[in-house]
Amino acid sequence: MIGINELHSFIDYIQLEKNYSILTVREYKKDIEQFLNFLETEGVGHLNDVEYVHARLFATKLYETKLARTSISRKISSIRSFYKFLHKEYNISEEAFRSLYHPKKEGKLPHFFYEEEMEKLFEGNRGKDPLSIRNIALLELLYATGIRVSELISIELSHIDMSYGIVRVMGKGRKERYVPVGDYALSAIEEYIANSRSKLMKSTSHPFLFVNSRGAHLTAGGVAHILNEMMKKASLHSTIYPHMLRHTFATHLLNNGADLRSVQELLGHSHLTSTQVYTHVTKEHLRKTYMNAHPRA
Repeated sequence: MIGINELHSFIDYIQLEKNYSILTVREYKKDIEQFLNFLETEGVGHLNDVEYVHARLFATKLYETKLARTSISRKISSIRSFYKFLHKEYNISEEAFRSLYHPKKEGKLPHFFYEEEMEKLFEGNRGKDPLSIRNIALLELLYATGIRVSELISIELSHIDMSYGIVRVMGKGRKERYVPVGDYALSAIEEYIANSRSKLMKSTSHPFLFVNSRGAHLTAGGVAHILNEMMKKASLHSTIYPHMLRHTFATHLLNNGADLRSVQELLGHSHLTSTQVYTHVTKEHLRKTYMNAHPRA
């Protein structure tokens, strides 16, 4: 494959110097490998030989696969970043991707749970066994803080200050922030540490807060599986994925009067535009409330 050495250098750069998360690095690698394979099929012999026509053809082929616009946009962004790196490190022209059109994101509103649904999810999963105690603590912390699943599984015992009710979170780009934790979540975590974690850990030893049934460090896939099982147990039939709890956190805060800037800070968003999507959700919530409640709606 052409450009494989340059790709390895780029991966080292974003992993070691830019401190991108493992998941982000994996996506970059996959996107760029797809492009390099495309170049081979087009008979391009060197990265310096890539022209706008190649970039445009690659984008066209992506559209033909019926990928979501967000996925196409991410792939183009990955390759554009790769070419910026190539220009800086190898003096390879980045012109081919500079003027390439970025598809607009589809105007889909984030999926979230209503407060009654969250109550059902909690009540349907309470139990005294170690796994039930862990699951409630995990759900409480996700809902109380709005943190990403990658941030959740990176939390160590020392990152939680129980007396101040705060958790230290390592976000995207290794940006550290402190997020307050409510009483319900603190109480659930306290019970988990006291009555569940050590039983699940058995003979294993590591600093991470959440563990799987064998005591090993819980993974993102493990969290997704736990949430799906909790939905079934609570007899809730809508789909769930970990990021939905982040959407739910932000939506409930705004619905109950929190200001946008505070929500932005709690979520760890670099730009306010990332948070503004939730104002559309709350407007939709207000519209539905109006339509259901007003006698002449």
